[in-house]
Amino acid sequence: MATTHPSSTDNTIKDRLVALLDEWMAAIVTNDAARIADYMTDDWIMVSENGITPAARFLALVESGALSHSAMQRVSDATIEYRGNVAVLTVRATNTAHFQGKRFDADEWTTDVFVETEQGWRCSLTHITAVTTE
Repeated sequence: MATTHPSSTDNTIKDRLVALLDEWMAAIVTNDAARIADYMTDDWIMVSENGITPAARFLALVESGALSHSAMQRVSDATIEYRGNVAVLTVRATNTAHFQGKRFDADEWTTDVFVETEQGWRCSLTHITAVTTE
């Protein structure tokens, strides 16, 4: 079996995707719905223990102030696989959110599916799994 090594193009794309994810996390902490939306496709959805949340609902909650974030960051290296114009990034991240006045601190594994569009790479799906410590 032949061993393949990532090309410099692979590393450049992966580095760009990690930087993009970090930028998106920083945008989320600004609580600026329009800025957050710049990183998402129009049909973005988030899957979590609460079910499926479409982009319009998530952004409306942010815009209304019902949902805000005061912290969000990667706490692990990203695992990235991409084929053509689709990339899957998985990282462990922590965040502090406030929903309807109640604070939530989360430690989660997140998997984001990015697609390359005319505007650049945009996230089309986020799946969140809470980290459990036993």
